Amino acid sequence: MVALMALLGLVCGGRIRALADSYDDGVTPAPAWPPLTELATAALAALVAWQAGLPYACFAVIGAALAVIDWRTYTLPDAITLPAYPIMALALAPTGELPRALAGGAVLAAAYGLLWFLRPDALGFGDVKLAGLIGMAAAALGWQALVAAAFLGQLYGALYGLSLLLTRRGTRHTQFPFGPFMVLGAFTTLCLTW
Repeated sequence: MVALMALLGLVCGGRIRALADSYDDGVTPAPAWPPLTELATAALAALVAWQAGLPYACFAVIGAALAVIDWRTYTLPDAITLPAYPIMALALAPTGELPRALAGGAVLAAAYGLLWFLRPDALGFGDVKLAGLIGMAAAALGWQALVAAAFLGQLYGALYGLSLLLTRRGTRHTQFPFGPFMVLGAFTTLCLTW
């Protein structure tokens, strides 16, 4: 089953590259070689399916797509984020944890919504919608996983911001896409044993 998820991730990775290209400005498309998007998506789908279970491989593919697009375009498109909610709900339904997943999604989206309301210049509303998906995936594993995913996403983003400051590639006001770090925090959580 893990090999099948890796194959699915490899196929989806090619679609993710094409999708990210469609959101780019068209001036600097991603290089076709090496096929990092394809390989990373394959590895994530297989790893998440192996560690967390088959229903979570769906989040691995969605999360990889959103992370790549956000990193390249500073956009988390509603065309992907919003349909991902019912897809995630269907994928998580067999776990028997759908009510907790929905509650976790609402809690994390509300927390990010508050952050967005307080500082709309520091956080995009796409991050709020992504937080709901992360909350669903993590909370289905338990409340501990939800807290860990939220904390790790913030930690990874803060460490990246700190690295920009220390290497003088940025200032306190430098903008960078936060979605990839949120997704990385979720992937780390899904790949830990809870």
